[in-house]
Amino acid sequence: MPNISKRGTQMPASPIRRLVPYAEEAKDRGVKVYHLNIGQPDIKTPDVAIAAMHNLDLPVIEYSHSAGIETYRKKLVKHYKGIGVNININQLMVTTGGSEAISLAFLSCLDPGDEVIVPEPFYANYYGFASSTGVKVVPVISDIDTGFALPSFSEIEKLVTKKTKALFICNPNNPTGYLYSREELEQLKKMVLKHNLYLLSDEVYREFCYDDAEHISVMELEGLSEHAVMIDSVSKRYSECGLRIGMLVTRNARIIETAMKFAQARLSPPSLGQIAAEASLETPDSYFKQVNAEYHKRRNFLVEKLNQIPGVFTPMPKGAFYTVARLPVDDADKFCQWILSDFSYKNQTVMMAPASGFYITPGKGKQEVRIAYVLNIEDLSKAIQTLEKGLEAYPGRV
Repeated sequence: MPNISKRGTQMPASPIRRLVPYAEEAKDRGVKVYHLNIGQPDIKTPDVAIAAMHNLDLPVIEYSHSAGIETYRKKLVKHYKGIGVNININQLMVTTGGSEAISLAFLSCLDPGDEVIVPEPFYANYYGFASSTGVKVVPVISDIDTGFALPSFSEIEKLVTKKTKALFICNPNNPTGYLYSREELEQLKKMVLKHNLYLLSDEVYREFCYDDAEHISVMELEGLSEHAVMIDSVSKRYSECGLRIGMLVTRNARIIETAMKFAQARLSPPSLGQIAAEASLETPDSYFKQVNAEYHKRRNFLVEKLNQIPGVFTPMPKGAFYTVARLPVDDADKFCQWILSDFSYKNQTVMMAPASGFYITPGKGKQEVRIAYVLNIEDLSKAIQTLEKGLEAYPGRV
């Protein structure tokens, strides 16, 4: 039998999705499963996007330009200008989700064996994208007890080697909800310029900032035209995860030119997704205000209820719609599987993402889970009550 590739064996399984078989088995038993494991909002997709798909009048669904439909890209330029990011149509590419934008950034900016410094915990698929492109992830360790704040920049700078080619942040952060201040971004900018690095920034959650906190894009920082790369997506902003439409944005012409060669090899991003995403740019501001207010309420409710459970602690996230919680268990991976396979309360259970999958530092996140507050407060309340009862019954409670 031929061997599987080393790349394939090294590719990590998703901590977000690998417990799906246990959730499916629970559902087959008639148990209600509350999905707190994945960032799939229950928020309604904007009417303008749904209408664009219903009213589609095309004789042929054809390939688009490899960089995306031109009318969509032109409207994106106007959209970005409205949030303080001034670019032209040649400085962005439409991609197959934010996922492809990250892969294209890695493929265009780093060679196999190069290093990218990433604050930890980080979105688990970053490691998957890095593994598939031969890039080494170097973690900057942050801690739940400090709200996942960055360590001193002198400590981060110690991680820079001759192989370091980029810093990669997620702002606001998935899985922690951490939001970078302007001062922190300016410090990162100094480090990037000093060591001639790229600064990659995943900003797909920028609309989800709370307590009057301000989101600052790396594209707003002066002096980074050749260094800054922004990753974007419609998935969370418009509750359109299934469209698979993302964006790669940079003023560095060589990155766009290089990424275009990879993009041409995959032909084009999804045409139907682009049509709906283009229509979504007409979404009224009232939609975002309502969505932000809803997530704000959910966050406050979830954090308060979690911290009332004996032995549980979670900091207050400033953005996105996730929080990382520390549980009084011996092993969060075992607990997340157990609560699906061996436990139910009032014929219901909870699916969470073990946080160990968001770390690559051995031993980190062993007692932590990522919880997505993408359910309405009534369902969140039932889910947290079920979690509390599960913790009481779990044989590995500590």
